[in-house]
Amino acid sequence: MSAELQEKLQAVVDETMAEYDVPGAVAGVWIPDEGTWTTAAGLADIAGGTPTTTDMSWPLRSVTKSYTVTMLLQLVDEGLLTLDDTLDQYVGGVTDGDRITLRELAGMSSGNIDYTNEDFIAEFQVDPERIFTLDELNGFVLGQPAQFEPGTQHVYTNANTNLLGAVIEEVTGQSFADVLQERMLDPLGLDATRYIVDVATWTEPHPLGYVPGDEPREPQQQNFSIFGPAGSMVSTLEDGRVWAEALATGAMLDPATQAERQVGAPLEVGPPYDTYALGIGETAGWWGHNGEGLGYTAAVFHNPDTGASIVVFMNESNVADKAHPADQTFRRIADILESETTQ
Repeated sequence: MSAELQEKLQAVVDETMAEYDVPGAVAGVWIPDEGTWTTAAGLADIAGGTPTTTDMSWPLRSVTKSYTVTMLLQLVDEGLLTLDDTLDQYVGGVTDGDRITLRELAGMSSGNIDYTNEDFIAEFQVDPERIFTLDELNGFVLGQPAQFEPGTQHVYTNANTNLLGAVIEEVTGQSFADVLQERMLDPLGLDATRYIVDVATWTEPHPLGYVPGDEPREPQQQNFSIFGPAGSMVSTLEDGRVWAEALATGAMLDPATQAERQVGAPLEVGPPYDTYALGIGETAGWWGHNGEGLGYTAAVFHNPDTGASIVVFMNESNVADKAHPADQTFRRIADILESETTQ
């Protein structure tokens, strides 16, 4: 990769970090027949002065959704379920569950309410370190009023994906973590990628997460269990590259299923994709997923037309105007790569 291009890529990372006051970041760009560029910038731990490194483990947050829906689609390929099955065939007690399809859950058009309601918040505040089970997270959705009629809007919620996690467990008879290991992580050789519910099992090195606020900035308390199959995974820059390509090219699915997965629509409420399909988003020809929460943002994308991949992890979330620093960085890097190819 040319020195000039590398300088442009580094400038994007540095400028985005400065714009949003991001403590630390890692990013990587992989372009076939042209080269690889990775960087580690800023601090993983502000108080300790610990710099980021490219081998650190980072929370994927909602990038986890792309793994969950991919496993669901594998079960479709194997004839164990269909996308037009209704939720009540696998999980009972959800309002309109007899009309909500698995396709609508995967594409964020189910209409069910999110689980982060008053009941959940009250229980979480009593014990922020409590490890919630998937059944407990989904329990906060049961019997709650719907937001809208199934299939009529596209509103992004974690509950949609966590309910699919329960479907996967019901159909396979295994825990979500075991299914993930057997179907995704082992076949792809993602040795540094894990599903974590107990933060005490998160192995070093990893960064601390921050949100904007008073100085000195204090790291966010972490509780991975509150995200479930919608956001409880961790990974590294290199594993992110592998997943970006596998996800966008449909390497784990039948071609017809991958084509069906890429049919979607813009979200009325949710992250800034051009199109959100089935556990995957598209922006200007780049397919992948982003994630955010409790001090971290992530963006993992691949362009099937060019074969290029971009992965960005940053240790700040909840910035003003709902900006997403890692996603902003991905978009700016994609623009640079586009300009390079058109020169």
